[in-house]
Amino acid sequence: MTVTRLKTALGASVIAAVALLAPTTARATVIGNAYFVPEAEAQNAVIGFAHGAPNATFTAPTPLSFTNAGGSTLGAFLASGGAFGITATAADLARVLDNGTSGTMFDFTGTVTVTTSQTFTVTHDDGLQLQVGALLVINQPGPTGPVTQTFTYTGPSGNLPFELVYGECCGGAAVLNISLPLVTEPGPSVPEPSSLALLSAGLVGLGVALSRLRKTG
Repeated sequence: MTVTRLKTALGASVIAAVALLAPTTARATVIGNAYFVPEAEAQNAVIGFAHGAPNATFTAPTPLSFTNAGGSTLGAFLASGGAFGITATAADLARVLDNGTSGTMFDFTGTVTVTTSQTFTVTHDDGLQLQVGALLVINQPGPTGPVTQTFTYTGPSGNLPFELVYGECCGGAAVLNISLPLVTEPGPSVPEPSSLALLSAGLVGLGVALSRLRKTG
């Protein structure tokens, strides 16, 4: 192996070491389901609404931020919020969220890290409910135009499950924007001892080989 190749290999090993020791950021995600329901039901977005099998299942990144103009399709709405891992038929994705006869209900679930007296600010067009643990934090189930509201969580602090139900009805824009406390940023990751030992041995070996080539060169 030439000196140049050894230097390249050594550089790659150093980069690997930095990547191994660098802090990582974990971004939580939310599981979502979408259901086409009768218009009257879409006008009352309550947790526990009647439904059959979902018309779409997906994963949504946080913060939840979906928006589209009136007449939007389910596919366009999901795309606006960066949803991925979508399972749905092409026909359902091409269907408008509200056609005057039926609307759409969205059900989001996940886990939040909350503290007592924490506030939640949400912008929504039509109704929604948010439950954290056993506490109903947001209770605005009826249809409305785009509105921004702030609510205070009064339950216990900790990691708790949540459920958010959002209904799109009555035409007009579809808007849901809420920042839930789902993102965590842990400190520097601690590599396993075996990984560190293997990496150290590789670096030492490359260094010795490079030193020998320099002497013989």
